[in-house]
Amino acid sequence: MKTSESHESLPKPSARSRHLKHLKRSQLGLLALLLLVGGGVVVWRTFTPAGDPSPSKIAQALPPIPVETVALKRGEGVRRIQLLGQVEATKSATLRTQTAGTVERVLVEVGDRVTPGMTIATLDDADQQLVLAEARAKLAQERSELARLEVGTRPEIIAQRRAELRSAQAREREAQENLKRYEELVAAGAISEKALLEERATVDATRGERLKVQAALAEATAGPTREEIAAQKASVAAAESAVNQAQLTLARTQVKAPASGIVRSREVSTGDLVESRDPVLTLVNSNELDVFLELPEQLSGSITPGLPVELTARALPNWRGRAIISGVVPAANAASRRQMVRVRLQNPPQNLLPKMAIASELQLQVDPSSFVVPRDALVRRDETWLVYTVVDGKAVEAKVKLVVDMGETIAISSNQLQVGQPVVVRGGEALMHGAPVQVAEQNTKQES
Repeated sequence: MKTSESHESLPKPSARSRHLKHLKRSQLGLLALLLLVGGGVVVWRTFTPAGDPSPSKIAQALPPIPVETVALKRGEGVRRIQLLGQVEATKSATLRTQTAGTVERVLVEVGDRVTPGMTIATLDDADQQLVLAEARAKLAQERSELARLEVGTRPEIIAQRRAELRSAQAREREAQENLKRYEELVAAGAISEKALLEERATVDATRGERLKVQAALAEATAGPTREEIAAQKASVAAAESAVNQAQLTLARTQVKAPASGIVRSREVSTGDLVESRDPVLTLVNSNELDVFLELPEQLSGSITPGLPVELTARALPNWRGRAIISGVVPAANAASRRQMVRVRLQNPPQNLLPKMAIASELQLQVDPSSFVVPRDALVRRDETWLVYTVVDGKAVEAKVKLVVDMGETIAISSNQLQVGQPVVVRGGEALMHGAPVQVAEQNTKQES
């Protein structure tokens, strides 16, 4: 009885516990199977000699891959490099006064355009007008004297000189006769010696007057000498020079623009007192501008004048200019440490002003011995660039070196390639060396 009671107290195994036991047995069996298979693989790898098929054999076992090709050509590619720079005025001039005076008017403002010969400011010219009038009067006097000398002495002047000579001779004879009487009276003791002396002085005076008049008559009769005429001509030339100088000083009260340009700054206002050489305003040349562009460091020292560039400016979205590099600055920019090149712009657009930012595209010719292929022809394998050619219906890989990226096309170089070889441009991503291919389309045109 006790035995039967004890058996009835034990719990009966449930369905869940029976399922768990069965699952554990299955997992143990699967693990044993995996260990057996893995061990067999290790033993087979250990004792079987290396005889794996090569990638080329694997590729040959694949079905032909459809590809598109183009005929390989040499091309003169263009490398396009973006450069940034700034517009600078080619020529700027500070206009200065050339004479002293008071500013009467300033006829231009900052930003105005001026033309050659245009009056931009005037000074008070009252003093210069007076100086000019005096110089002209002096010139008229000197010219009159020269004309008199060149014509010679008039007949009436000669007649007058002769009459003066006759009068002087008569006075001299009268004085000599008086002297003779005085000598007789002194000898008779009628007058003193003092009166005789005074009469002798009178005779000497009349003689001197007669000689003077006689010389004047001789001069009038002979006329002016060549030396006198030459000296008077020199006096006329000096007077003319004085007039020209006075006219120049008067003209300098009008400050004129020597060339066309734009007024960048103005230094004077109406009423200012200025001295000679004082600044009036600054002009910049609007017909010529220079563009200074910064070169990338890898191009320093390799750019020469004459290369073409295409220019654009953010301030002028509809403008596009073409020019050539005019010069290479033999020094680096102080701020960026990059070499600069200069581009001269002839007749630039009016709205392109100095100090504006400008961008350009530099076009460099690629070595003509390079090949130019579409971008899709290149395949990257690890760190190597490849292209695939087709030989006897199979893909043949060729290592290439990139020369320059030109956007849709790439310039490459390789000693494994030749002109005319078909180069895969579609389907190359899935190719391996030696893989069979089926050329779906043969392109004969290629961008260069």
